[in-house]
Amino acid sequence: MQVPDDAIKITDDTLTISLTNVADVDQFQFPGGAANNLGIGGVPATASFNITYTKSGMPRHVRPTSADPLSPFNWAGEMWMATNSGTFSLAYNDGSFSAQGSFSSSGNFGEMGTERNGSFVRGEMETEGPMLLPFAQNQTSSTTAQWTESVGRAINSPKFKGRVPLKLLVH
Repeated sequence: MQVPDDAIKITDDTLTISLTNVADVDQFQFPGGAANNLGIGGVPATASFNITYTKSGMPRHVRPTSADPLSPFNWAGEMWMATNSGTFSLAYNDGSFSAQGSFSSSGNFGEMGTERNGSFVRGEMETEGPMLLPFAQNQTSSTTAQWTESVGRAINSPKFKGRVPLKLLVH
């Protein structure tokens, strides 16, 4: 769903997204369609959520490590360690199901920042200085010390083979 501009609030260290009673359709398969394999289409629903992302520590600077426009490593940016927390609610319009709750990423890996990719990242592979790859290992704790230790040294980037045809993703 498209998030309206007035639902997003950005300050120096936080990003908050708040949506109330947004019309949605709960799909039972991906990609969604007129009906799933049981002959049942998606169920009209209403969703609300409030989520706040909070960055901490010093940013890490990411340079692209590939010039291939389809590579997941063709981006540059500034990323900070981050946590998120929020609340949500969902209700089917026919009243047959509802759920609500809260969540937090505290103690897990998270980051937020700004990035450039595609034609906006050209020329940044030639800049000098230490290279931090746009790749993070699975982590169970998000302390700044652990992050600096894991990304501050050179990491071998994974090798990907093949391509996903875009026509299979766009209908």
